[in-house]
Amino acid sequence: MRDPMSPTLAKWPFYVGDLLLLGAAYFVSSQSKLPMGPWQIVFVVLCVAGGAWLCVMPFLLEYRVQAKLAEAHSLTTVVAQIRNLDGIAQQISGATARWQTVQEQADKTATAAKTVADGMSHELKTFGEFMQRANDSEKATLRVEIEKLRRAESDWLQVVVRMLDHVYALHSGALRSGQPKLIEQLTQFQAACRDVARRIGLAPFTANPDEPFDAQRHQIVDGNEIPPAGATVAETVATGYTFQGRLLRPALVRLVESATDALAEVGPGPGDPVNLANG
Repeated sequence: MRDPMSPTLAKWPFYVGDLLLLGAAYFVSSQSKLPMGPWQIVFVVLCVAGGAWLCVMPFLLEYRVQAKLAEAHSLTTVVAQIRNLDGIAQQISGATARWQTVQEQADKTATAAKTVADGMSHELKTFGEFMQRANDSEKATLRVEIEKLRRAESDWLQVVVRMLDHVYALHSGALRSGQPKLIEQLTQFQAACRDVARRIGLAPFTANPDEPFDAQRHQIVDGNEIPPAGATVAETVATGYTFQGRLLRPALVRLVESATDALAEVGPGPGDPVNLANG
């Protein structure tokens, strides 16, 4: 389809010239005698060739014009594309500028976050050190309080043990006195005192007569004396104590004297043999 904006070329002058040249060639060939001479043949050929050239010439000119127009249109398209490229380049430049701004803001944010993280780390470290110091101080205070409680516990245990020892001595004296009413009163008093002591975990115990001697629970009056094998308890001099299931003090006992020990104390009889080796 022809572009209405493209210029048009009038072809009729070329056609008229073509007809004239062809007519001249025909006229020369018809008026010449056969065979024609060389100049006549040359003239006829030139006329035919000129007519052919004039017939083709308008189409060549139109083709050249169309080619120029197509080239101009292509150049216009290229220019438009170049302009579009300029716009795209401007958009890319703007996006790059915005990206640089975002990058700068991100760097600032990262720097601020790092500053905050460093501050938090410092605060956490300071808080940890403070808690450690407070913990150490609290532990030291608790140790001091525990030591005070242990000393206080040891003090009142000694007081209670001595009071119970005195009560036991009074009860033993009452038993030796042989007065039933006094024995009954002191027995009840001793039981009441021991019941109060058991409520705080202090439990007194005594060794029964003829009970086998136990080095873990009993202690003889003479601490340097070594009890013989199979020794039994004669009486309890002072009660032993356990505190919350732990042995606090063994019972102080006197052992039953064996027959050999009794003879040694009395001395040999008239009929007993005398050891001369001892002089």
